[in-house]
Amino acid sequence: MWTNTSWQGRFIPHPLPQGERLHAYASLCNAVEGNTTFYATPARSTVEQWARQTDPDFRLVVKLPKPITHEHRLNGAEEELRSFLDAIEPLGPRAHALWIQLPGSFSPGDLGVLAAFLNRLPRSHRYAVEVRHRAFFEDERSARLLERVLAGAGAEWVPFDTVVLFQTPPTTDAERESWTRKPRMPRRTTALTAHPIIRYIGRDDAERTAEGWRPWVDTVVTWLREGRSPTFFVHTPDNADAPALARRFHDEVRSHLPALAPLPEPVPVEPLTLF
Repeated sequence: MWTNTSWQGRFIPHPLPQGERLHAYASLCNAVEGNTTFYATPARSTVEQWARQTDPDFRLVVKLPKPITHEHRLNGAEEELRSFLDAIEPLGPRAHALWIQLPGSFSPGDLGVLAAFLNRLPRSHRYAVEVRHRAFFEDERSARLLERVLAGAGAEWVPFDTVVLFQTPPTTDAERESWTRKPRMPRRTTALTAHPIIRYIGRDDAERTAEGWRPWVDTVVTWLREGRSPTFFVHTPDNADAPALARRFHDEVRSHLPALAPLPEPVPVEPLTLF
């Protein structure tokens, strides 16, 4: 997202070489979803550049490539997995979690495959799994079975909260497109590990987005008081104001927990002058 065109000159200085944009983004937010790795394993040199632009405590939640999760469906993708793990190795501690997003057709009947896959993964990484099959949310037995599989591997269940997005009909072109592409997922607020990860998508109206995340403020505050370290990602259909919204969410959490460190001060969008 640090290359998002609508952010250039608003949240990220412009013009700015592509090799410096992640550094600018990291002054706005301390975590990012590595969604592009789903479409292609990056060159190791590219990942080295990401590492150079961020501090060791910056969090990248990096998605496993599509051939592993959607084409091979976690079976027989050893070579693709080795290539991916080798490519992201330069991230070191910045690889906060490897994100295993499974297709909507991946059902409770496939949990044995997931368990075997998780057990083959190296323990040097943290893992987070996102499921989209409705049974995991509507059938209590299926949910408990998934939790048991994840707990056995120390993996987290990543909720994708789209409740607010689908609450009322869309009012913008981006919302209408999201209605055709995003899954209708319920809100799930149970953490399995010390490092829960939440993906929340609101609306293109900032106030509706903020109103919809109020339950998450309470949940995140509770997790922090329990000693957990959650990562909360804020999306909107057009993502135009996502960085400002993410910082606003962080500020709302801090209003309940003043000891929580603030996010860093953003790099100036406009060059500083003497006059």
